Amino acid sequence: MRVIVKTNADNTYIFKRMSTVNNNRQQIVMKAAEAHRETLRKNIQRRLDVARVRGDESLIRQLEAEAQYIG
Repeated sequence: MRVIVKTNADNTYIFKRMSTVNNNRQQIVMKAAEAHRETLRKNIQRRLDVARVRGDESLIRQLEAEAQYIG
């Protein structure tokens, strides 16, 4: 919470402002990051499936390592 005090000749004004805008931005960034990770996971899984069908053991190991790194 942020408190701003402004004083003039007549009155003192206290404005309390919740940082809802910052919280909303943070939530949007977090959701976007999670969506990005999910897209990466799906892409790696699709590539792994193709590599397995082709029998490309080197690519399979590489993609499995990448999947483990992403989580």
